[in-house]
Amino acid sequence: MDIVNELGKIRIADEVIARIAGISASQCNGIVGMASKRATDGIVELLGMENVTKGIRVNNKEDQLTIDLYVVIKFGMSIEQTAQAVMDKVRHDMKELTGLEPTTVNVIVEGIEF
Repeated sequence: MDIVNELGKIRIADEVIARIAGISASQCNGIVGMASKRATDGIVELLGMENVTKGIRVNNKEDQLTIDLYVVIKFGMSIEQTAQAVMDKVRHDMKELTGLEPTTVNVIVEGIEF
């Protein structure tokens, strides 16, 4: 994603956007971690912080920033409230840290941990 101002151009890599989104999401109450599906068997794998970006898809087209977060939620937590908290936190942190405002933040719940 490029930001242009009077001083020049700033380019923020999708990997950086994904890492910020992953850290923000993991700080929300009820989130166990990011999830990654193994393509061969459809089993959800819980990712550690070193692989947090594998559970996030960033789409940057025509100045439209879309972030998809694949998460695992704690059992007993409201899925709707937890997902909304993640969306709000990711939007806030992205704006605060990069100046970018995501057009869409999607939270895909891949699993629940007991």
